[in-house]
Amino acid sequence: MRSIWNGAISFGLVSIPIKLVNATENHSISFRQIHTTDGGRIRYRKVCELEEKEVTTAEIGKGYEDADGSIIPITEDDLAALPIPTAKTIEIVAFVPQERIDPLQMDAAYYLAANGVPAAKPYTLLREALKRSKKVAIAKYALRGRERLGMLRVVDDAIAMHGLLWPDEIRAPEEVAPDTHVTVREAELDLADALMETLGEVDLETLHDDYREAVEEMVSAKVEGTAPAKAPEAAPGGGKVIDLMAALESSVKAAQAARGEDEEPARVTPLRRTSKSARSSPKAVGGKKSTAAGAKKKTTSAKKSTSTATKKTATSKKSTATKKTTTKKSASSSSSSSTPRKKASA
Repeated sequence: MRSIWNGAISFGLVSIPIKLVNATENHSISFRQIHTTDGGRIRYRKVCELEEKEVTTAEIGKGYEDADGSIIPITEDDLAALPIPTAKTIEIVAFVPQERIDPLQMDAAYYLAANGVPAAKPYTLLREALKRSKKVAIAKYALRGRERLGMLRVVDDAIAMHGLLWPDEIRAPEEVAPDTHVTVREAELDLADALMETLGEVDLETLHDDYREAVEEMVSAKVEGTAPAKAPEAAPGGGKVIDLMAALESSVKAAQAARGEDEEPARVTPLRRTSKSARSSPKAVGGKKSTAAGAKKKTTSAKKSTSTATKKTATSKKSTATKKTTTKKSASSSSSSSTPRKKASA
C-alpha cells in the first residue's frame, strides 16, 4: 500500500518511525460530465480573475480570505514555520478506555506501518502495551496543513489510527428528537422486540452495495449493446403509517417469511416483561374495561360460590333434621313395643 505521510510516533521518549497508509478505499462509481448534444467532455479550467487567463498548477498558491473580502497570501514557508510539534510526529498525549470515545468523533481511518527494521521492536512494544491495557491512545498529528486529533488502536497485528473530530466540532442534538409527547405501549414494544429478534444478526462480510452492482451491470449492457436488466418492482410500502401495531405485525410476518419461518400471530405475549406493579395496574391488563370485566367475573364467581355454599348448608340442615325425626320415631316405636311385653310377663 502506498504511504501518504511519513513520520514517527512519539511515545514518551520512544520514537517509532512509521508510514501512514489509508485503511479504507472508495468503490463508488464516478461519472464524467459530458455535453449531452455531442458527448464531449466538460472540463473545468482554472482561470485568474484579474488576467482572465488560464493558469497552471505551479502558478497556484494558497490565500486566506479576510472578512472584508481581501485575500492574504499564505506560502508553504509560512506554514512550515508554524510552531507545531506534531508537524512530522504523531504525539501520544493519553491512554483512555475505548468506550470513552464517542463514535460521532470518528473520521478517516489509517494503518500505521513500521518504517524500517529499527522500528519493529518499539512498534511491537506499543502494540502489545495497547493490547494488555485494553485502552486506546489519544494523539495529535498534523496532516494536510492542519493539526488533527487521532485515536490509535490494535487491529489484528497492526496499529490503526482513526482521525477524530475535535470536541467543539460535534454538534449537540438540539431540535432533533420529536418535540411532541408520545406514549409507547408495552404491546408495541413487545412487537418491536419480536421484529428485532426475527431479523436477528448479520455477518457484515455478506453485505454489499447493490446499487453499485446494478450500475456496473447497466454500463456493461450498454457497452455490449444489449438491453439492461429491468429493475424488480419495489415492494409496496412508504406513505404515512396509520396503525403502528398493524405495521409492526406485518413487519414481523414479512421478516419471518424472508427467513423461511412459519408465520405465527405477531402478538407475542410471552416476550412481555412486565413488573408486578405494572401487572396489577389497569394499563397493564388492557385499561379500565379489562379491569371492570375482571371485577365482574370475580363478583359473579363470588356469587356462585356463595350460592353453592348456601345450598350446601341448606342440604346439610335438611339432612340433620331428617336424621333427628327418624331417631325420634325409632325411639317412640321401641318404647311402645316394650311396654306390652312387660305387662304380659307380669
